[in-house]
Amino acid sequence: MKKKRDVSSYEGDDLAHYEALIKCMEDIKSKMSNAADALNASEVANVAAATHIADISSDAAGRDLKLRSLTENSRELKLIDEALERLARGEYGRCQSCGEMIPEGRLRIRPHAVYCVKCKTQIEKEQKG
Repeated sequence: MKKKRDVSSYEGDDLAHYEALIKCMEDIKSKMSNAADALNASEVANVAAATHIADISSDAAGRDLKLRSLTENSRELKLIDEALERLARGEYGRCQSCGEMIPEGRLRIRPHAVYCVKCKTQIEKEQKG
């Protein structure tokens, strides 16, 4: 069961982290809404306008790009939700790999970071093969 806390229960650094996570979440939701609106608008325009195969192909590529962006944004929202859960449990800012604290600078740039830079770099190297 997800443990959530009300904003009034946070103070100091925890409040700043909570506010950063919420702002990040709102920004992503706004991007997703804009992308979904653009995707819907392009679908309507395509039905009426696209008759040449090159236009259809170009429109499909644009649609795929927008859908990939929406998928990535959905993943990022999930990470933010998980970060809010860690914050509520008092575990926010701890690397999920090595257990060390993630530097504040990294958390300012990516408030929902799961790994410190060292562990994230190692994970990316392993994924590349």
